[in-house]
Amino acid sequence: MRKRERENPCFVCGHYHKFEDGEVCGICGHRLQEAAEKGPQQSAFSSEILPQFLYLGSYDNASRAELLKAQNISRILNTVPTCQNLYKNSFTYHSLKEDKSLPFTECLEFIEQARADKARVLVHCMSGQSRSPAVVIAYLMKYKQWRLPQAYQWVKDRRPSINLTEAVAQQLQHFESEIFGNSVPSTPIINTAAGGVTFGFGYSAPAAEAAVPTFMPHPMAHSAGQGALFGSGGVAMIPAPGFVFGAAKHDPRAAMDQSMDSA
Repeated sequence: MRKRERENPCFVCGHYHKFEDGEVCGICGHRLQEAAEKGPQQSAFSSEILPQFLYLGSYDNASRAELLKAQNISRILNTVPTCQNLYKNSFTYHSLKEDKSLPFTECLEFIEQARADKARVLVHCMSGQSRSPAVVIAYLMKYKQWRLPQAYQWVKDRRPSINLTEAVAQQLQHFESEIFGNSVPSTPIINTAAGGVTFGFGYSAPAAEAAVPTFMPHPMAHSAGQGALFGSGGVAMIPAPGFVFGAAKHDPRAAMDQSMDSA
């Protein structure tokens, strides 16, 4: 590496690598994302998942001390062992040692301790798209008692760029079974066209009141009789107030009389 390149360290991790060319840092593993990779609504601020408590972000978010302090974040859960903790004198860190599978219990204990201490905590991975969202989703399942699809959608709404890998999604699927038991049907994993995954059914939404059917009048309906549901040409009419389909009592003798009259 030439001397000129050594004079310009990466503005995110502070190490010397060709970050502008997308080169992976040999020290911390950081790679600068291209604009197309960042997805919608990316911000230098971490995404607030639970108000004034739980935040989700990337290594880029975790590298901006001023913005972390602006959000009053004091604790950081680092889910990628190769990511360096940059501000050990300013924040309380907990770093995972395992990079293959996510130790949900270990992660959730750190997050829950922050809640008990009324501290704000950031959970981050390299891109903020898979490992750290999975930990946050696991927290919502365990401590909010939300099923996997509900917890996933809550996080997705607040950080649209999340994109779980299938391996991470399977871990969440197993963790859901541990929380709710095998008696509850396992949430199916659905592969998306974008190459990520999402989840199918898994929780019951609050029952909403059934909407009353609405019949839109046609301009020609005014020429039809007022007592009929359908006017000439099959044009739909607005039923009278209190009208209920199938409410009229059926008289078999009347049907027989009509049949005999038509014979």
